[in-house]
Amino acid sequence: MLDIELIRKDRDAVASALTKRLDPAEVTRALDEIQRLDQQRRSLISQIDGERQRRKAEAKAYAAAKRAGTEPEVAAPESGRKQLAELESELDEVQGRLRDRMSELPNLPAHDVVAGGKEANRVVKTFGEPPAIEKVRDHVELSRALGLVDHERGVKLGGSGFWMYTGMGARLEWTLLNWLIEQNIKAGYEFLLPPHLLLDTAGYAAGQFPKFYDDVYHLDKESAPRGQFLLPTSETAILGAYQDEILETAKLPLKAFAYTPCYRRESAGSHSDERGTVRGHQFNKVEIFQFTLPEQADAALEEMVAHAESLVEGLGLHYQRTLLSAGDASASMKKTLDIEVWMPSTGKYKEVSSVSWGGDYQARRAAIRYREPGGKQTRFVHTLNGSALATSRLFPAILEQFQQPDGSVLVPEVLRDRLGTDRLVPLR
Repeated sequence: MLDIELIRKDRDAVASALTKRLDPAEVTRALDEIQRLDQQRRSLISQIDGERQRRKAEAKAYAAAKRAGTEPEVAAPESGRKQLAELESELDEVQGRLRDRMSELPNLPAHDVVAGGKEANRVVKTFGEPPAIEKVRDHVELSRALGLVDHERGVKLGGSGFWMYTGMGARLEWTLLNWLIEQNIKAGYEFLLPPHLLLDTAGYAAGQFPKFYDDVYHLDKESAPRGQFLLPTSETAILGAYQDEILETAKLPLKAFAYTPCYRRESAGSHSDERGTVRGHQFNKVEIFQFTLPEQADAALEEMVAHAESLVEGLGLHYQRTLLSAGDASASMKKTLDIEVWMPSTGKYKEVSSVSWGGDYQARRAAIRYREPGGKQTRFVHTLNGSALATSRLFPAILEQFQQPDGSVLVPEVLRDRLGTDRLVPLR
């Protein structure tokens, strides 16, 4: 959520930043309504304060007259309660509408983030070269030939958009997860295993609700009166775990990571380059997260991008880093850098990590603050998150980039001892 003071003090700057993401007419309408509600809110607060002061003065005068045994010149204190209650009720309604309108605004993009959609994304780094493969087979064909993924039984169990890892495929998936967990611990992140069912308040805090409310799986209201949903990413859980807390300044940056399956309702396998495990309704991901002081955020973003890239490089995969445009990044984030692996079968890159800086946008929604030692006033922390990494896309990238002419697939060197082999071979 944005700071209302930014809109009050420099509406033009806020509008200019928001038009990187939204239609200018839409921005104007939104800011007009927010300012109208803000003025109405402040007017009601002034009226309520005035009414309370008036009632307080009249109560004193009424009590003094009673003590003196004279007829009070003012009405009994109870007489003004109805008017005050009506003003307070109106204020609650206006504040609720203002909060809703403010929560619908996206974050302000960073200065170096350009307007536009996917077409405006900019590649800023490339690691390695695409492997030379004479006859490319895609990961679905390879996983079937090697006995790694049972797509048919996955659909039988969960429906379209689900799969089941089998045999060496299940072992490779688990080996990848264990290696990523180990590397994140070495990088100084605390390991968390959060619940997979979260309260709706966590979705709101992360900025995913209300706009993307329908993109996740919800429990019915009878089963979950407070509202619960299956997490779409452990970013939501890590952030939500610290809602309404004041963090110790000396412990910032606070670095945490979590492994969870992720559950999403988005369409799966609707495009030729999203077959197999590239996109589905349930997939595994390891997520890193940092809570920082505002002045620490730039360095934290660089550190998180470098760490996520070191994981991809450690696996020996060819990838590129892309700075996302304002229209292609999450609405909650000021800046996002995607790390995308090369998929030989499609000749395209697919994101395996998205590292983002949210500024204080999420922290405002979640009321996560810090207090300087010895100080009284609190300020909002900055939040950053990043995949480290999404294995459902690492898995097919490994199969495709390391496929051999004889139908086998070389195992990344860092995984060989863990997996107990240096090569995946076709079933006989």
